[in-house]
Amino acid sequence: MTQLMRDILNLSIPERILMVEAIWDSLSENEGELILSNDDKLLLDQRLADHQENPSEGSEWQEVKARIKKQL
Repeated sequence: MTQLMRDILNLSIPERILMVEAIWDSLSENEGELILSNDDKLLLDQRLADHQENPSEGSEWQEVKARIKKQL
């Protein structure tokens, strides 16, 4: 295990969640560099089609995030 991994595991769960959010946000800044496999593209296309057929069936991201944080 690397020192970085040990440092991360020493953080509290809320701190680690914030770190993951920051990392995720940084990825979106370079979204042109992301390469999706054909399977990933098919899955995203299917999920988009499902959403378009039933737009009221999903949950807003803020609701999902709040439910996850409530469980921690």
